[in-house]
Amino acid sequence: GPAAAQEGAELAAVIGATVPTGFEQTAAEEVQEKLGSVSRISRDRGKIYFEVPARSLPQVHRLRSVDNLFVVVQEFKEYQFKENKEDALKDLEDLVKKLPWTDPLKVWELNNSLKKKKTKRKKHNLQSPASREKLSDGGEEGGADQNNTTDQEDCAQNPVAVEPTGGQDTENPQGVTSRNGVEEEEDHEQSDVRVEVQASSESGAKAGGQPGEGAAKVLRFRVTCNRAGDKHSFTSNEAARDFGGAVQEHFQWKADMTNFDVEVLLNIHNNEVVVGIALTEESLHRRNITHFGPTTLRSTLAYGMLRLCDPQPTDIIVDPMCGTGAIPIEGAAEWPYCYHIAGDNSPQAVKRAANNICSLLRKNESKDSSTALGVPLDIIQWDICSLPLRTGSVDIVVTDMPFGKRIGSKKKNWDLYPACLMEMGRICTPGTGRAVLLTQDKKCFAKALSRVGHIWRRAQTVWVNVGGLHAAVYLLRRTWETAEERRPFW
Repeated sequence: GPAAAQEGAELAAVIGATVPTGFEQTAAEEVQEKLGSVSRISRDRGKIYFEVPARSLPQVHRLRSVDNLFVVVQEFKEYQFKENKEDALKDLEDLVKKLPWTDPLKVWELNNSLKKKKTKRKKHNLQSPASREKLSDGGEEGGADQNNTTDQEDCAQNPVAVEPTGGQDTENPQGVTSRNGVEEEEDHEQSDVRVEVQASSESGAKAGGQPGEGAAKVLRFRVTCNRAGDKHSFTSNEAARDFGGAVQEHFQWKADMTNFDVEVLLNIHNNEVVVGIALTEESLHRRNITHFGPTTLRSTLAYGMLRLCDPQPTDIIVDPMCGTGAIPIEGAAEWPYCYHIAGDNSPQAVKRAANNICSLLRKNESKDSSTALGVPLDIIQWDICSLPLRTGSVDIVVTDMPFGKRIGSKKKNWDLYPACLMEMGRICTPGTGRAVLLTQDKKCFAKALSRVGHIWRRAQTVWVNVGGLHAAVYLLRRTWETAEERRPFW
């Protein structure tokens, strides 16, 4: 009601966001641009923090560069952990009573009411026969078959299957997903814990059960702990268990690992401790893709790559190895004043990308059928080493190159990479053209780049973590040098 709106207008929230590792600065720039807030980049990579009025929550959820969102309850920059395990855990338990829960819980409630409105709208749309028809036609593949495509990333269908990196201590009980979809190369664990104690039913008076739902509503919760660092005497499991027990005692909530209302986050990175309440149920990067390949790129990473090359209105942007189309679809959604061309040599990948584009069109139609327009995006099957594009006709090339792990092989990359860079150089405008390329095969890429140094020079490198693999995003600028023509197309 009006009272809640009034409260939302006055309420300020410190929001924490997990972002693709390496693209923290990009996310901070987007927050500044769209919300007018200055972000602080966390020492723990892959996170940013910013303050906004609670009424701006809908705009926060529309950010393109963030994966998961949470409201910060309190942050401790230099938390002193006791050396003895029991003492350290007792301190975490005692902390629960001292934390300022009231405002963050109001922000969580406000966020919930926004989600409810959205769900009601979705249900209403799905019930109309027209939209039922639209949903049932097209899209014959369920995205389950694993034919090769040329995108390279952790498969978004299975966010738990992260390849561990050297020296990493990861505790992931079954059914636990990483909050930011990647794991750092250090001692890092995460745990959700269920506290097996029956809660009393007098609940919500303390916790603030949902407005209008009466005091009988007992909130269900779980605690997720992310711990990184090697100087702690306890595991993430133990921290989540003891902290969760204290949360239950304090609020009289009921612990439930799978069917919970509130997710309390305990992030511990060396001596930095952040307690938060999750505002997203699943990562915001799952927004465009309905037909997945074995290596579908996350939309948030695709956004970061596109933003790096600074697209201008009327630019022609090409993804010559598009896989399931994550990059061009994100590009068409966020930069509709550019023209996007996607291509791949695999017919299966082209089919999946076409289905993803159809899903995007249907989503646009259901939003507002009166003004639904197409998307400035075409897809074609082609050979990356011999593109049917006129020399010097493209402004930007953005692509995720095969790592040689799930797609292709390291051996093939030694021939493929130089040939790709030559062909990309041919189609790109001399002097102003640019390319943003993601690869984990850094040695091979460096060698290939040295061979085509006359047409491409490296302007920037962003180190990213892709499904546990240490990869790099390279921003290249096209020199004025003329690239050799393979054969005339026109």
